[in-house]
This record gives sequence, structure tokens and C-alpha cells, in this order.
Amino acid sequence: MSRPNAQSMKPATAAKKLDVYLPATPAEFQANAITRAELEALQADPPQWLKDLRKNGPHPKNLVAAKLGISIAALARNEVGDALTTEEINQILEDKPEWLATERESYQEVLREERRLKALRADKARES
Repeated sequence: MSRPNAQSMKPATAAKKLDVYLPATPAEFQANAITRAELEALQADPPQWLKDLRKNGPHPKNLVAAKLGISIAALARNEVGDALTTEEINQILEDKPEWLATERESYQEVLREERRLKALRADKARES
């Protein structure tokens, strides 16, 4: 990887853009700044380590929450770790704990309300 400059980013930023959990990436990735060109190359032709991370995890909490159909805050409320593997996520989905059903319903209510408010704002904008 390359040295930091105006066209490079921190490993944490690159990991976020790649949707991977930074501590699970190779040491070389974690230790060096990544240029935009290197990031584009990783996205276009991912190396095996990146393919494996995307498939098996551990996944960052935003992806864990999305795969479970809940919010990131719900993960914290239910003491779910920051990063889970695909196998661990599948186990939770298979076990169907009560908290998951409750959090999913709550999350869907929040999304419905956000859509309602967005439509209301759009209607008001059209009227004015």
C-alpha cells in the first residue's frame, strides 16, 4: 500500500467503504493508507481475503444489523457484539430470540414513520 497523501484514506475509512470489519483485515491493510486507485482496484477485483471476509465475516455492526433487520442501537441494547460472523448471524436468525422479533417490529415502525414524514414533507413542498 502507499504513503498518506491528499488522495489516500485511513484504513478504517477504506474498510468502511468496503463494508468489512477492520480488525479482521490483513495487517498490511490495517497499517497503511489506501489510495483511491487502490480502493477502486479492491472493489473491482477483490483479493481472496476480501471475498472471504464479505462471505463469512466477521461483519461490521452496520451489516450485522441489516442482516438481522434491526437497528445498530438494537444490537447494543441486546448486548450483541460489534462484529459477528455469517454463521453467528444465521444462528440468531435460526434461534429467533424474542428480542429479535421485538426489535424488528420496532425498527419497522420507525421506518414506516420516516416514510410517512417524508411523504408529508413532499406534499407540503408541492403545495408551496
